[in-house]
Amino acid sequence: MSPPNSVPDQFRPGFLPPSVAKQMQDNSPGQQRPLTPAPLDDVLADGTKYKPAGKLQGKKAVVTGGDSGIGRAVCILYALEGADIFLHYHPAEETDAQDTKEYIFKVAPNAKVELCAQDLREEKACLEMVEKIRKWSSGLVHILVNNHATQQEVPAIGDLSSEQWRHVMIDNSHSFFYLTKNILPMMPWGGSIINNASITTNPFVGHPGLLDYTATKGAIVGFTRALSNQIVKEKGVRVNAVCPGPIWTPLVAATMTKESLESFGLTTAIGRAGQPVEVATAFVFLASADSSYFTAQCFHVNGGQPY
Repeated sequence: MSPPNSVPDQFRPGFLPPSVAKQMQDNSPGQQRPLTPAPLDDVLADGTKYKPAGKLQGKKAVVTGGDSGIGRAVCILYALEGADIFLHYHPAEETDAQDTKEYIFKVAPNAKVELCAQDLREEKACLEMVEKIRKWSSGLVHILVNNHATQQEVPAIGDLSSEQWRHVMIDNSHSFFYLTKNILPMMPWGGSIINNASITTNPFVGHPGLLDYTATKGAIVGFTRALSNQIVKEKGVRVNAVCPGPIWTPLVAATMTKESLESFGLTTAIGRAGQPVEVATAFVFLASADSSYFTAQCFHVNGGQPY
């Protein structure tokens, strides 16, 4: 049976963006604007717009890497749900960050959005951003989303440079520690920390072309579970991870090989890549009181991809 005509093409099994390999970018983590069609941020699989219910009204949320891809969709849905947003982005992503802020005001005119450009590869830079967050939030943060990441597909370990290994480790895992450690004292009972991991994470799949990236995502899963066990009873702050499968984002276009792009998402049970909105809804759930009995969990938003 075919999907109803109201279903956007991006949600149909077998869908690949036209000329997907020609959309490869060389500017990791990539630009959202050139992607055709644009990743879906707030349009659901039945063709309707996301319907907010005030689940995050009055909350203050920090989202790293919020300019594009999954982070952009999370910021949009959080704003729709009533949260004030501190949107971090890499300095090279100014255009995408401004586009995201503009779109948020379009769909949520009363939203409050603070943009912050920061390269988080150094502890000093992370601490500088924490002070900006402290001033913005008056020392109260309800939701922390550690979402930013980098990757570059390298098929063989012999071709993976030590420089890339260090860069990915620092950006994808060390910065999560620096930010979480220093933002946690601002979080009240009932707060939520959500880390973006990946289905590639050991012991789930282990992408052969993303050795360094997979290692960092495995670290994030361990960090999530151990931190939850350390703080949830004493501080009442829950810690969970979302482990996306293949999701159509600028990072994919900027870092995957031509061969990977030409079959991207087609091996999942659903038969297509996911859209950022399909991951962002999990972030809404984990940030809200709906998930008050969920902690130390890994949510696999992966289209039924086995692991």
